[in-house]
Amino acid sequence: MSQDTVGVVADDLTGAGDCVVQFARAGWRSHLVLGTRPPADERTAVAVVTDARPLDDDAAARATAGAVRGLMSAGAGRLYVKIDSTMRGSVTGQVAGALTAWRAQHPAAFAVVCPSYPALGRTVREGVLLVDGTPVAGTAAGRDPVTPVRESDLTRLLPGAVRVPSGGDAKDLAVRLADAGRDGGTVVVDATEDADLGALAEAVALLGPVAVPVGSAGLAAALAPRWGDGTAAPEPPRTGAERVLVVLSSLHEVSLRQADELVRAEPGTQVHTADAEPRTAAPEVGRPRTVLVRTPEPTGTGREHAARAADALAELTAAVATSSRPDALVLMGGDGARAVLARLGARSVRVVGSVAEGVPLGHIEGGPLDGTAVVTKAGGFGTARTVVDVLENLRSYSSHQEVNP
Repeated sequence: MSQDTVGVVADDLTGAGDCVVQFARAGWRSHLVLGTRPPADERTAVAVVTDARPLDDDAAARATAGAVRGLMSAGAGRLYVKIDSTMRGSVTGQVAGALTAWRAQHPAAFAVVCPSYPALGRTVREGVLLVDGTPVAGTAAGRDPVTPVRESDLTRLLPGAVRVPSGGDAKDLAVRLADAGRDGGTVVVDATEDADLGALAEAVALLGPVAVPVGSAGLAAALAPRWGDGTAAPEPPRTGAERVLVVLSSLHEVSLRQADELVRAEPGTQVHTADAEPRTAAPEVGRPRTVLVRTPEPTGTGREHAARAADALAELTAAVATSSRPDALVLMGGDGARAVLARLGARSVRVVGSVAEGVPLGHIEGGPLDGTAVVTKAGGFGTARTVVDVLENLRSYSSHQEVNP
């Protein structure tokens, strides 16, 4: 294995993109892999998606362990486990599965969990996960229709975890992490600001592969330059995008507001809503500046219903994309983004930068839209204007500069 290859295992697609873009910013060649064979480039960050978030813990552990073994076979010498920044879903199972696989090479490995992402309002104070200062169980994440978060204390969300307070220099923190990791196998750490994440990243880097970081893109951003040599420059994006296809698969209240604001801000936006089942006739589209494709209204619950809705959305998106030939896709929501890219025949996304905090930018590799710019955005964050701002940034960026927040 090589320390020059970082494996990122993520529980959904938008999270994978948001995480691996942090390595792209630090100069790593960064791929979000949609197939089964990660690229073997040197100094590469490779993100794979398990779709484990809605699974039960046992199934999530199996999916995550399999993904980690695949990354190890591809030469990953470092591992990052990307979880939801609000701890939605099967985080316990994902951590267990990652450690089971990683310990085949590193028997003393332990997990260092910190979902903090201060730039997006996620912080951890005295072991409690906060969203804009409110304990997470009292926010929209606690009302999530698929994976609601019922607790806010990380040690309750991760039974058996040991809390390590932040503070002190990186060497001191590394010693405390190692001591706690030997006792419990999973350690949770406070972080209320970027400086805390910086100290934690430095401690994880000092500990080497035995410490497996588990978190959101916030911790990944702090780790990426510390795991590299600091000499590489980010890859510049390509030319700007005028015609944009926006695909809304998330039913999160934040995403729904963002879609409504897009239609209000751009009155000429053409809107298509997917049927509950895949359709056979393609819609009339033309080549408008902005097209919004929306997921079907929910008519049931459960995984099978969600899969049918994602398939219907993917079919409609493929038909619209074939007709309109957009310069860029904006995919809102992880499950739908996964289905859409699969339907379009994409092998991977080469991630090169971002168009807003938490909104990575890449280019599709493979399929009929090869080379097309693609933006992925998780459903549950941002202001009402986030998608409007993303489109403005997409249309204004040049081939020589990344649009960073």
